[in-house]
Amino acid sequence: MENIQQQLQKKSKKAKLEQIGKFISFLCILFIVVVVAAIFYFVASKGLATFFKDGVNLFDFLFGTTWSPGNVGENGEPLVGALPMIMGSFLVTLLSAIVATPFAIGAAVFMTEISPTLGKKILQPVIELLVGIPSVVYGFVGLTVIVPAVRNTFGGSGFGILAGTFVLFVMILPTVTSMTVDALNAVPRHYREASLALGATRWQTIYKVVLRSAIPGVLTAVVFGMARAFGEALAVQMVIGNAAIMPQDLTSPASTLTSILTMGIGNTIMGTLENNVLWSLALLLLLMSLFFNIVIRLIGKKGAFK
Repeated sequence: MENIQQQLQKKSKKAKLEQIGKFISFLCILFIVVVVAAIFYFVASKGLATFFKDGVNLFDFLFGTTWSPGNVGENGEPLVGALPMIMGSFLVTLLSAIVATPFAIGAAVFMTEISPTLGKKILQPVIELLVGIPSVVYGFVGLTVIVPAVRNTFGGSGFGILAGTFVLFVMILPTVTSMTVDALNAVPRHYREASLALGATRWQTIYKVVLRSAIPGVLTAVVFGMARAFGEALAVQMVIGNAAIMPQDLTSPASTLTSILTMGIGNTIMGTLENNVLWSLALLLLLMSLFFNIVIRLIGKKGAFK
């Protein structure tokens, strides 16, 4: 009797394997959390040194318009105004999202509602191909095609916010389109059938039922595309002009947080003011990425269908 009881209480091999799997999964999750926390701590410690160690005023940093870390102003304060780069980053991000969204929604509607077969055979492979193209290729195409086109059409050097917007538009279009397709496919079939049964046309069903039901998913796709556009570095750097001045118009040279970072981080000495302010720009980028992720989670919590 005791032997039978011991055998029943003894863990089977499958139970032991399940425990080992749970332990390994926990270690992997813990490792990811530690890595993310370490990145936040490292970037924050370097970025905040600008204000606590070098004595830079936070308001002057965020709203100053002169970027020259190696020089000082009339009152002896360092010239580290990041507003030109912040404005440049937000402008190219917003404009590229505004341009890409209608094209992404149109392509997604075509692929899911109008011609799913043709969309899967032609559009989907094209979108997947665009996703796999490296950033430097987009930048080179922008440098040789978009910049001259902007120069010939609007005058000026061709470098600026407008050229960066067109490059980012092409870069984020596949991401926004793919996520919008998933959002439209997630709309239950009986929504469409009920609408058509009530006498609605196909376009009325698409506009008033399918798209409205998929609004949270579409918004998530747009915000996700904006997050990618905000953090893009190489392609934008090649076409925006990299002038750390307030953007005068869409066709004059400007800069973004990422373009200034990639240009300057390798030419400064660790621990100096010139290096610390670049880490402060990196901290801004990190906080903006966190903001975009929070927005995506808030949109997702509302649910696609209510």
